[in-house]
Amino acid sequence: MNLAHTTVLLWMLGTLQAFELVEKENIFQRTPCPAFLMFDNAAYLADMSFELPCHCKPEEVPAVVWYYQKHVGSSHTKVLTDFDGRVLTEATQVRVGSDMLVRFSIRMFSLLVFQAQPEDSGLYFCGSRKGDYFYAYDVDIQSSERMVATFRDQGQEPFEDEYHGKLHIFTTFWEWTPCDRCGVRGEQWRIGLCYLQSPGLSPRFRNTLPEVVSCGSRAVPSKLQAKVKDHPPELLVRSCMVPCEKTEKFQKGIVAILNYVSKEGSRPWVPQVPIQFHKQVLGHGLIISCPGARPEHAVAWDKDQQYLYRTQYLKGVNRSMRVFIDHGNHLHIRFAQLTDRGIYYCWRQGVKIAGFRLGMTSRRRHRISLSDPETRSALTLTLIGYLVITAIFVTIHLCRCGCYLFPSCSGFLPRISLPWL
Repeated sequence: MNLAHTTVLLWMLGTLQAFELVEKENIFQRTPCPAFLMFDNAAYLADMSFELPCHCKPEEVPAVVWYYQKHVGSSHTKVLTDFDGRVLTEATQVRVGSDMLVRFSIRMFSLLVFQAQPEDSGLYFCGSRKGDYFYAYDVDIQSSERMVATFRDQGQEPFEDEYHGKLHIFTTFWEWTPCDRCGVRGEQWRIGLCYLQSPGLSPRFRNTLPEVVSCGSRAVPSKLQAKVKDHPPELLVRSCMVPCEKTEKFQKGIVAILNYVSKEGSRPWVPQVPIQFHKQVLGHGLIISCPGARPEHAVAWDKDQQYLYRTQYLKGVNRSMRVFIDHGNHLHIRFAQLTDRGIYYCWRQGVKIAGFRLGMTSRRRHRISLSDPETRSALTLTLIGYLVITAIFVTIHLCRCGCYLFPSCSGFLPRISLPWL
């Protein structure tokens, strides 16, 4: 036993000596700030959210401040954060059309931009509260209003590159998104943004390739900007088919078992995803958003058992469409009709996550329908309130009657004097 204990102790000592305390590497110690301020070129599509990290700063600076300029050397500079670097904004609190300063947040020296708009394009500086700049970005937010969709299944091809002398205009595509549905035929797409290559661009603006910047970069001279306006962003769409994960099959099996075991009439239907009820006025428009989805996500929409594919419902495919999907993955219904009633399901990154049960009503008729969950909830709360008030009223009167019958507790009764009696 002593030999075994000694062996175990020696092994434990050797194991403890193998562990070393390693301090977390400080990126600001190994990344010196450039002596000459450069601009990193970055391009995004409108309504996207992105992060701009401050890659360098002096160690003695405890917090950074982010600045914004529309053009190089502009006399008007906007401060995006407070001078202590503690501005925090939640992405769920940002809505479309929010003020520019509301859509920015700073966390761990990085600037977060929520739902960027084309007017947010410009120069972003990471600096100190004294006005010293450490790192800078040239951000180009390209509008999706003129985006052109290309469908591979129909034999369509993207735009060809344009050459105007030494000017080369082309589209740079992002990676393919995951398939937006599983178990059935789905779609996937890739976003393409406009870029150009031209000699003589300012060396202060840098990208992955030399002499290449996005079409909306501040490095593009004014004489070249007119030539790149006719090259909009592109969306490349193709069909796909992927199986569902085992976890989803397991969940569907559990739901099927619950439906089978439950008695008839007590539980006729169990939804696979959370369903929200909404009642829409006939003739009015409606926009439905997929929870937690962003423009770069793979999002799909279904109505009951009908699949709403982008080849038919994408914005711009047909000018007279009443129901369509925009480039931000929102489902639009213009001039709601009775035929729009049903359950709309939302897929995100290949997983069905939510449903929207849409009902129709007329503004001229204000009839209460018990099929509306909100109406049922209001009636239930009202009934519970009346029952509680009635119970309190009856209890008080029973106590008073008991005290009148038993004079020993009459001293506990409140004495109320009425001046008019």
